[in-house]
Amino acid sequence: KSAPAHYDLVCLDLPELDITNYDLLFSALAGIQPDVIVNCAAYTNVDGCETAEELAQRVNGTGPGNLACVAKNIGATLVHISTDYVFSGDKTEPYVEEDTTGPQSAYGCTKLAGEQAIIDSGLQNFFIVRTSWLYGMGGNNFVETIIRLASEREELRIVADQFGTPTYTGDLANAIFNLLKLTRHRHYGIYHFSNDGQCNWYEFAEEIVAQAKQQGAAFKVEEICPIATEDYPLPAVRPAYSVFSKKKYRLATGAQVPGWRESLKQYFVVRS
Repeated sequence: KSAPAHYDLVCLDLPELDITNYDLLFSALAGIQPDVIVNCAAYTNVDGCETAEELAQRVNGTGPGNLACVAKNIGATLVHISTDYVFSGDKTEPYVEEDTTGPQSAYGCTKLAGEQAIIDSGLQNFFIVRTSWLYGMGGNNFVETIIRLASEREELRIVADQFGTPTYTGDLANAIFNLLKLTRHRHYGIYHFSNDGQCNWYEFAEEIVAQAKQQGAAFKVEEICPIATEDYPLPAVRPAYSVFSKKKYRLATGAQVPGWRESLKQYFVVRS
């Protein structure tokens, strides 16, 4: 939906395309001869990765390396979507692309392995786009979860000591096409993109409920309570802080980065 008019899209998914199978991947993409490959495939069940790390490694680690090798062989540009989970979360100021990685979960480790596989492939024309807290049309996400829970419960208990930035998938798609305009200047490499500003999950939940009510939603919820991470234990460790600096993206593209509240409003418009 965000693609410029001059793009001819070929959308592939399982079972006809499996990025963990190099031979089938090469056969399929060599037949198409794409100028650009955008990798949206990932094993994104963060807690599930803790018990299915081998599968996560194949999809998140080996798969991107396979794509990079194919891209190199057929002369394509690769765009790969990565994550804030490649960082430890120990910083207190926005992460820049050159910061030292330090994943604390199997998901983060496998996603970092995918980044490294692309770099090690020898492919020059790639964009690794790290993003965070994604939500958008067509899938499960935090926004839809909060809307559902607010309709079912009188009280919500939401973590308030993990800070990051929500990202609307429509904005991420636009950012990818903005980066692809840079291929003529060869400004390849790693870029950070999320919406602008920062919040914690509790603040995000409050804003979701407030905006949904403005759209006419009727909820059962009466109170949203902030809690600590330790009060909601999960198998995988989440970064306590994963706000991104978008300076490199802004300087390279000249594009504006919408604020997260503004983009949430846009999501509700599209959703309705």
